[in-house]
Amino acid sequence: MNIDNLLAKVSKPGRYTGGEYGQIIKDKKKIKMRFAFCFPDSYEIGMSNLGIRILYGVLNSMDDVWCERVYAPWEDMEELMREHNVPLWAHESGDPIRDFDFVGFTLQYEMCYTNVLNMLDLGGIPLESKDRGDSDPIVIGGGPCTYNSEPVADFFDVISLGEGEEALPEISRLYISMKESGAYTREKFLREASHLDGFYVPSLYDIEYNEDNTVKAITPKYPDVPAKIRKRIIKDLDKGFFPKKLVMPYIETVQDRIMLEVYRGCIRGCRFCQAGMVYRPVREKSPEVLNECAKTLFKNTGYDEISLSSLSISDYSCLDTLTDSLLEWTDPNMVSLSLPSLRADSFTEELMAKISTVRTGGLTFAPEAGTQRLRDAINKNLDEEDLMKACSVAFAAGKTQVKLYFMIGHPTETYEDIAGINTLAEKVVDLYYKTPGRPKGKSPKVTISCACFIPKPFTAFQWEKQDDMETLADKQKFLLSNLRDRKIKLNYHDAKVSRVEAVLARGSRRLCASLLEAHRRGMKFDSWDEYFDYDKWLEVFSATGVDPAFYANRAIPKDEVLPWDMIDIGVTKSFLLRENEKAYRSETTPNCREKCAGCGADSLGGERAWCPRLQKRSE
Repeated sequence: MNIDNLLAKVSKPGRYTGGEYGQIIKDKKKIKMRFAFCFPDSYEIGMSNLGIRILYGVLNSMDDVWCERVYAPWEDMEELMREHNVPLWAHESGDPIRDFDFVGFTLQYEMCYTNVLNMLDLGGIPLESKDRGDSDPIVIGGGPCTYNSEPVADFFDVISLGEGEEALPEISRLYISMKESGAYTREKFLREASHLDGFYVPSLYDIEYNEDNTVKAITPKYPDVPAKIRKRIIKDLDKGFFPKKLVMPYIETVQDRIMLEVYRGCIRGCRFCQAGMVYRPVREKSPEVLNECAKTLFKNTGYDEISLSSLSISDYSCLDTLTDSLLEWTDPNMVSLSLPSLRADSFTEELMAKISTVRTGGLTFAPEAGTQRLRDAINKNLDEEDLMKACSVAFAAGKTQVKLYFMIGHPTETYEDIAGINTLAEKVVDLYYKTPGRPKGKSPKVTISCACFIPKPFTAFQWEKQDDMETLADKQKFLLSNLRDRKIKLNYHDAKVSRVEAVLARGSRRLCASLLEAHRRGMKFDSWDEYFDYDKWLEVFSATGVDPAFYANRAIPKDEVLPWDMIDIGVTKSFLLRENEKAYRSETTPNCREKCAGCGADSLGGERAWCPRLQKRSE
């Protein structure tokens, strides 16, 4: 059956039509390599991903490479596809993904792993790398979850570690040259790909286990395969690729706006935060380059909102210069600016006056812990005074709503720390009534949003255990029972999802069997509440001989071989160990701008990077 005949029978057919303004169409006769870029979630989420926007443009800037987009079909469309034997296709050409040279997946979130397998299955591609032949596509993965890709290692031929703007063209050139010379076989290509910086080929490594299921050794199968794979970074973001045009969706998407990437990395060192470590060193774009990028995208898209994207936008060293230059033309053109990641200690009245979305909506801050002792232990480097000052500015400017993000289950946490969450929220409510100039006749609303701590690879807490389900449930109940003010609302994440995420985040290659079994049982879209089924996951783990507590609820000895020890992110294990020890002393580490803590990321290099060692070297 033709795809068009299915569209009338599904919700949101705009998810599947292709043909959007800004998509790139190429002459197949001039193409030497085709790349299907897959996002393992719905169209609305995938179209909002900045990384795909960038890499789509990078690959298509190569004359002989054609990159197309692929998204996970929703259940109604999948049902029809399977019923009528319609394989998963790419948006631009409508061709089945099994006909492509490369099929790439971005791994943004562990709970999307089942979607990867489902999409491969829908595409008619063998799920496991060992079952693919020379005529099958090369399946490649990238994104933040690849820093421990072991739970999905059996399903990928190649893993791209770090930033892909230079790496993906490099591996594409290798593929094309081997095809043209007649030297290509899957086996030879994967061996050659392992020699490129930043590419991990799981099948070329032997994983040995101890009797207790811990990893004994990670050994390359051949002497020419590297024992350590170092991530790739773009050293000078001003010279890096940034799209001048965007594919414009037909339907509403999650981030339907211009997303302006201001810098990469984070000068902070929160000990629970993986992104703050794996994206180091901090590299900034100059305000002049950013302003020109924004003008070009506005001209080519007509979007009326620009979001300044980074892990912590208020840490951008040229924020005032950038916002002033943007406002010179965005205000006359009625284009709004939004800042998604403000820190309370750098929130000012001047900044609030500039940013339209801050002027019109509620404000969100992330204290992460309820007491100063625990905020110091996690190295949040945020004082209660900073939060109160930020809220006071907001209330004086007419705000009545504040959202506060916290995390429960941090290492060293006590019930006193949890009680402090409510105490802090009550202080914010009291502050509202003490603030001169607050809105008269209106009550404040403070929303507490609580996530569960998940130990992530390449953090200072990668060795720590996650609280078991009973403890997390008890802490959530305790937090709820301490609510005394109706002006305070509590939302908390499902601990069951957090536990499965922790299993997949710290898992070894033995979890591949669990994911394969989950796929056989029809599991998918696990990041969506309506699809996630904790009991099914427990059944899967039981059927494949996996104890989820081994990965999620076990404190890992500091000398144990970690499943991700073959990966080098630049940040050293010795630094993470020092940070772990300081957490137990509630001792903070200054941010990179104040003092270099010797994390090791300076070894990667980078222009406009906030690392004293790099700055001294460049001088």
